[in-house]
Amino acid sequence: MNATQVKTADERILQTSPLRKHLGRPELGSVVGAIAVFVFFAFFADSFLRASSLSTVLYAASTIGIMAVPVALLMIGGEFDLSAGVMVTSSALVSSMFSYQMTANVWVGVGVSLLVTLAIGAFNGFMLTRTKLPSFIITLGTFLMLTGLNLGFTKLIDGTVSTKSIADMEGFPSAQDVFASTITIGGVGFKVTILWWLALVAVASWILLRTRAGNWIFAVGGNKDAARAVGVPVTRTKIGLYMGVGLGAWISGQHLLFSYDVVQSGEGVGNELIYIIAAVIGGCLITGGYGSAVGSAVGAFIFGMTSKGIVFAEWNPDWFKFFLGAMLLLATLLNAWVRKRAEATK
Repeated sequence: MNATQVKTADERILQTSPLRKHLGRPELGSVVGAIAVFVFFAFFADSFLRASSLSTVLYAASTIGIMAVPVALLMIGGEFDLSAGVMVTSSALVSSMFSYQMTANVWVGVGVSLLVTLAIGAFNGFMLTRTKLPSFIITLGTFLMLTGLNLGFTKLIDGTVSTKSIADMEGFPSAQDVFASTITIGGVGFKVTILWWLALVAVASWILLRTRAGNWIFAVGGNKDAARAVGVPVTRTKIGLYMGVGLGAWISGQHLLFSYDVVQSGEGVGNELIYIIAAVIGGCLITGGYGSAVGSAVGAFIFGMTSKGIVFAEWNPDWFKFFLGAMLLLATLLNAWVRKRAEATK
């Protein structure tokens, strides 16, 4: 065995140190950022460390995080969904109007809404893979269509821009328990959306790190042509990712509906950018092939801390978007630096 062969053999049996593994994690930069934001508001906002304040922060984070998880998986797969924000509203509108107009148990409307949102996601994925157009164009078109449908159908059916109340309908209390209840722990109320959020993070992490589908997601995001060449079902993977966004929109939409029992048809516009920002802050690359579900959760948590921390500090909330933009830039730069350091230590 010559020197080259010895060197190759040594490299094959070389064990990666725990430090290198942690440096290579996509969410490392966002964790560092989350700690910094937490310390910052703990210092400047006296009420930030109260249990009730933590509950408020977690609730704000969960409403973003439920959607940020599937959006992060989609971005790892190399695509975007600009219709995610209004799809949440579409989900709530379908549940409400179907239940009210058909005078059915609200669970029937919930089930129909699930089918509709999954179909919208499948439509986005199908159009993307069939037309070969960029996901930006496909989902921008879906965004505009859903925005018009939400407003048009609500006015056509209910005669106004909001739905009729379904609070007195059969099944409403049980659906509210599932999607919009409050769980009291130690005298502090926590919204059930936090549990939905954590469950989605756990399932998404398992898919990414422990299943063949997770390998497919990373593969199609890194290089879809190379992935297809080695047998990865690119079309099925991308359609599945868009349907995952539809599932997240369904959960968020039901929470929206059963929290207030009526829905404004114009809601949701602009939220798609917040979901993408949370994923990017969490370590997802715009170019695809890199990121994690945990990172998206940390990104959503940073969003929750910032949005509520400004209120607890009694600052002008007009500055929120400035802080959010600054965090986006800093997190992106930090993630890039961490990734370069990780690659340099390999």
